[in-house]
Order: sequence, then C-alpha cells, then structure tokens
Amino acid sequence: MKNMPRGHCDRCCRKGDSFSMSIFNTDWICDECQDAEAKHPMFQKARKVEAEACKNGNYNFPGIGLPDDLR
Repeated sequence: MKNMPRGHCDRCCRKGDSFSMSIFNTDWICDECQDAEAKHPMFQKARKVEAEACKNGNYNFPGIGLPDDLR
C-alpha cells in the first residue's frame, strides 16, 4: 500500500501527509526513509522474499526485519 496518511514517519518521526510501507518491516515511512531503504544492500533481497511470500499466499508478510544500520 502506498501513500497512506499517517501524520508522522514511524522511523524518523518526520511529520507529513503520506507515507509508504517499509520493505523490511511494517513501519510506515517517509520518502527520505524510503530512499535510504532503496539504497540499502539488502533491499533487493527483501523485495524478493516479500514477492515469494505473496506468491505463496502470505499477503500479511511482516518483512525480513529492519537492518540495524537503518534504525
């Protein structure tokens, strides 16, 4: 789901009007945090694992976990 109104980023607490779900966990994150995720070395692996989970019918996959260096 994209661009959910939340009020603040779950990760950096930045205020805003729209946020996206993290690929690593269930945090709702701002564009800046999403950009940082996209540059992370584990990003492609997280996308692949999530896609596989969805293919197998798990539409509530919680992610592979947030890497420590994105906290």
